[in-house]
Amino acid sequence: MSELTGPKVRAGEELDWRVLDNFLQTNIAGLGGTPNISQYPAGKSNLTYRLNYPGADLVVRRPPFGSKVSSAHSMSREYRIMRDLRPVFSAVPETLAYSDDESIIGAEFYVMRRVPGQVPRGKELPATWGFKARDTRRFCIGFWTKLIELHQVDYVAAGLADFGRPQGYARRQVEGWNIRMQNAATPDGETFEDVQLWLLQALPDEEPPAAVLHGDYRLDNVIVDKEDPFKIVALLDWEISALGNPLMDLGNALAYWIEPGDPDYLKALIMQPSSVPGMLNRSEILALYAEKTAFDVSDFTFYYTYGLFRNAVILQQIYYRFYHGMTQDPRFREFGSLVQALGNHCRDLCRGGDVVAGKPTVPAT
Repeated sequence: MSELTGPKVRAGEELDWRVLDNFLQTNIAGLGGTPNISQYPAGKSNLTYRLNYPGADLVVRRPPFGSKVSSAHSMSREYRIMRDLRPVFSAVPETLAYSDDESIIGAEFYVMRRVPGQVPRGKELPATWGFKARDTRRFCIGFWTKLIELHQVDYVAAGLADFGRPQGYARRQVEGWNIRMQNAATPDGETFEDVQLWLLQALPDEEPPAAVLHGDYRLDNVIVDKEDPFKIVALLDWEISALGNPLMDLGNALAYWIEPGDPDYLKALIMQPSSVPGMLNRSEILALYAEKTAFDVSDFTFYYTYGLFRNAVILQQIYYRFYHGMTQDPRFREFGSLVQALGNHCRDLCRGGDVVAGKPTVPAT
């Protein structure tokens, strides 16, 4: 089977296909024949391969080569949240097998059934959809409603009560990202200790009930039905899912949601079609969330600032590698100035700047 690897799998990320095939044929019924093997190019962390058999189309996920086991790379954790969620939240791919036997492909891994459909990537919606602004609005409302549905799942009834520690989640996140910023510091930039301190001091006294958090909710992490783009059939990339305050999840998602009127340094972060005509703005999204959950989002400053600061830290970690010559990618040269701009934006929010929530009105459905 090694001859099937070819250019469809990145050099250095090949697996022992014969051993893997033997495991799959033994543990998953009805495969038959020899698979067509390829690797998904997207994804910043865990590695994802497609093995298309005559009898089944499978996806295999494993940690990156050289990584140490952590919550961000735990295949058993990602496998479990998907397995246990699927009976109560249908927008999850079907999991088929898990193994911690590293003799198979060099690391733990899990297998899921590939979900056919389309992922809306890039800055524009697919032209083949032929959407007008009203269609885009309907699509956008459905996208954010799916996150709300996830946050309303009864995770105890789903058997996930021991999946994490919801108590203290917000504080652990703030403290963790503060530490990461300090560890990624470079001499030519700030670490925004004033923002770090503000986030600790502004931790909410009252929080909504704990929920299942996706952790990376974006349009390029959803699969929509190929024939009906208004129907979300699966959410992908559950690797940093957790139990905790759902508004932290919403804050992270809104920090990636760029609007036409945003400053250029925020527009530089755009990776999804959030600015196309018809998309809800952040204020409308908060109104929709509040209307469907009854949660108080009248002052969302802490959560949105946290999401932006988290993005700044992620960029700083990449810039740290560029600054120290660990990568030569010229795209990362400007990340230092982008981190500075994001940090200053967070400062403005901390000082009572333009609050994203405003006084929203519920969007018409």
